[in-house]
Amino acid sequence: MQYFITLLLLFFLELSYANVQTEQTAPDFNLLNSYGEEVKLSEFRGQTVILEWTNHGCPFVAKHYKTNNMQSTQAQAKEANIIWLSIISSAPGTQGFVTNDEANELTKSRNAFPSHVLQDPEGLVGRSYGAKTTPHMYLIDKLGILRYQGAIDDAGGRGFMFKNLSEAKNYILSALNELNKGKEITDSITKPYGCSVKYSS
Repeated sequence: MQYFITLLLLFFLELSYANVQTEQTAPDFNLLNSYGEEVKLSEFRGQTVILEWTNHGCPFVAKHYKTNNMQSTQAQAKEANIIWLSIISSAPGTQGFVTNDEANELTKSRNAFPSHVLQDPEGLVGRSYGAKTTPHMYLIDKLGILRYQGAIDDAGGRGFMFKNLSEAKNYILSALNELNKGKEITDSITKPYGCSVKYSS
């Protein structure tokens, strides 16, 4: 009995991390990318999509990029023809807000390769997805169904800055592997960790 109570508690704890529902259609959105072009989520129907909420001033984000952990994940996604959308929901005047030119320079200097860097300065898309931290990750399948949301890996918590991220379980890559095999995603909702998203008040 205790085992089932524990499972039930874990289930409701996971739900508390989520603002959008997994196994439901991901909310559509329109945003401008760092080149001023309109990008609509639904235009990628038929392709798997990864959303990454980011803030270059956040120490957690900085470590993922300085250790090449984020770029390595991007590389594996790119090899699988997956669309990677990096979203900046920092409001003007807050940590992480950048101009388009600054966003493009960051992509270049970090040797990152998202499909698009999207500007969400009013935070409308971030709030619609319940993005709480940077990074905060979402995986959407080819049918437009949200299949994963949460942390990029299990390295969060005490001592993060001293951890070797290459030894962490990468939830995004694990979910992609299970998705490609037609399996149920084991960890479909996890607790995100990082800096709070700097939304406008």
